[in-house]
Amino acid sequence: MFKKLSGFTLALIGLTVFFTACKKDYETVATLDERNIEAYIAKNNIKAEKDPSGYYYQILNEGDGEAVVNSDSVYYSFNFQTVDGRSFAKNSDYMIGLSLLGYTDRFTLGGREIGLTAVRETMSKLRRGGNARVILPSSMAFGKNGNTTLNIGSNEIIIVDLKMYKEKHQHDIDDLEINLFVADNKLTVVKDPSRVQYIITQPGTGTVPITKSTELVMNYTGRFLNGTVFQTNIDGSYTSSLEDQFVKGWGDVIPGKLTKGGKIRVLIPSDRAYGVPGSSDGTIPPNAVLDFDIEIVDVK
Repeated sequence: MFKKLSGFTLALIGLTVFFTACKKDYETVATLDERNIEAYIAKNNIKAEKDPSGYYYQILNEGDGEAVVNSDSVYYSFNFQTVDGRSFAKNSDYMIGLSLLGYTDRFTLGGREIGLTAVRETMSKLRRGGNARVILPSSMAFGKNGNTTLNIGSNEIIIVDLKMYKEKHQHDIDDLEINLFVADNKLTVVKDPSRVQYIITQPGTGTVPITKSTELVMNYTGRFLNGTVFQTNIDGSYTSSLEDQFVKGWGDVIPGKLTKGGKIRVLIPSDRAYGVPGSSDGTIPPNAVLDFDIEIVDVK
């Protein structure tokens, strides 16, 4: 009886030591996170508030637009950074994200899905037009293992800069993206009533007028506003009429403005391109603004 009791007692002591060690290990990570966050806040003179769950947030600008709830659609941007300022995941003013506010906690980072409640909760404190910063302890980000794909080390705290745009409709966001692109690149454009913006670099020397039904031989290169080329055909083999084009923005501005030999650059809002669905093969994402260089090689 005594030996059995001693065995039980030893086992109980062993479990107690194990769980105590785990608790100490957790407390050590939590303490490290807190110390790193406090050092970052002090170094950058940040006035942040601590949420009871452990993350910190800073409302940089509450915004002067409408208040939003989880069921509202919001246009927003994000920038994930390490404490040294290295950005490893972001969208941009040229490719603004759209989501219900209640789903703004969902991200794909380093090849895996991750839910960040802190982002959604901080976004919910903003009005349209506002921006904020979230400081995530490592336990709420990539933890002890880090993420080798993103070059995130063990127990790194993560900074997330957030912006909620004042615009509520896709056509307004498209115009915002195009206008920002034009300003950033110091372009001189003409704005068509269709909202397509264009630059004619060469009107052409042909004598046959172009209509939407005219059969054309064209060279073209298609890009997103971030400069990524998604399609190109510059060998003079592409033949089509403008009315047969899926991208309606071509037909909005080419007829009556170009002849054979003409060249034009067009910045096309999403509703005059592939719209809400994007392309069927996934090359063009939903609501993408497109940038085309087009040359009229021949008029048939």
